[in-house]
Amino acid sequence: MASFSVEDFVGNGVLKDLLPTLLKEGWDDVPTLKIMNKEDTDAMNMTQQQKDALEIRSYLHDRALLQYGDKLEASGKCLPELLSISTVDLSSQFGMKRGHIARFVDRTSACADPLLKSYAPLTARNRNSIVSRNNSNFKSYASVNSRKIQASSSMNHDKPLEQSLADFKIKDDHIFKGIVAAGPAEPRACGCVQPPPVVDSVAPYSAIENISVQKLTPEYKIGMERLVKTKTPPMKASELWRDKPAVLLCIRRPGCIMCRAEAHQLYAKKPIFDALGIRLFAVLHEHIESEVKNFWPRYWGGVVLFDRSMKFFKALGGGQLLKDSFISGFIFNPRAIANYKRAKATGSEQNFKGEGEIKGGLFIVGREKSGIAYQFIERNFGDWAPLAEVIDICSKLQNQQQSQEESIKTSQQYE
Repeated sequence: MASFSVEDFVGNGVLKDLLPTLLKEGWDDVPTLKIMNKEDTDAMNMTQQQKDALEIRSYLHDRALLQYGDKLEASGKCLPELLSISTVDLSSQFGMKRGHIARFVDRTSACADPLLKSYAPLTARNRNSIVSRNNSNFKSYASVNSRKIQASSSMNHDKPLEQSLADFKIKDDHIFKGIVAAGPAEPRACGCVQPPPVVDSVAPYSAIENISVQKLTPEYKIGMERLVKTKTPPMKASELWRDKPAVLLCIRRPGCIMCRAEAHQLYAKKPIFDALGIRLFAVLHEHIESEVKNFWPRYWGGVVLFDRSMKFFKALGGGQLLKDSFISGFIFNPRAIANYKRAKATGSEQNFKGEGEIKGGLFIVGREKSGIAYQFIERNFGDWAPLAEVIDICSKLQNQQQSQEESIKTSQQYE
């Protein structure tokens, strides 16, 4: 997986001199840079050389090959020309390893993200103003079917999200109930070991509202300090979603390869969450400064929070921490091993520092006191919340918010 550091992304090439301008114009993180289209690059007065460099580096980032960025860019060739070079020349001219060559020449690689390509027209300068216009686009790229919230339900402004979203169809044959999701409970060790049970109802809002959290990192931007140098005071968790909905990724261990891969693939969709008005947070239950430095912004460029009391993690387990041992939870668990192989294929590094048996998950929380809209539980080590499902729920939050605002305006007009 390629780094989300903008400095790593641009390297020592021609884009480096553009960094101050990119920051000024709002192109201040890697996921947003990668959705720049011709109109955006023209507005920035980019030279053809700079446009070629951006295309090359975006392609390399998708395939975790940024280490070749400077050499490929210095060749003076555009991406189509580089892709036409023989494998022998790629090795001799650029020192590319055989396995890396296979990734480089694979133009159909699954690394290329169709969701973000669909968002190419969205620019950093006007992303807030076109949120409502682009909302209908989600019907075409999410693999789930969504429908608008009924006007009758939007009239009740205090109706909890748990109620309003419960009737939405996620798939044609499935009604989303309880807004709780988890991986399958498969027998382990040929059925001799049963998987631990998970809760089947969403955590009450009161379980997370008053959790004390501490900010360990800010949201990453170009030139941002690596960490918050001054110790920030604890804050109530409800401040995180006071004016915008939030996605909170509860991470088991930041050095875990599966946790890093999950964080990376979620943050890669940042432009989509930005367009929906959703904030992204990663929550840790253990603060090891070296691990935070290795994790941010390499694998995650959003805010990182420290939950000293582990109450977010307890909320995922219905009031108790969800724990599993390495032997029964991983060695004897085929699904966890498959999850590990999936993460290993991304090329991520790993270490074994810190507590790794406390399971994590994901929350989507509506703004203010509207409640928990979605809760995903890491039943098996390395289970990820399905991205299409996460984006679908977030788009419904936006629909609900817009419906409520329109309803309020309408009622005010008749007063």
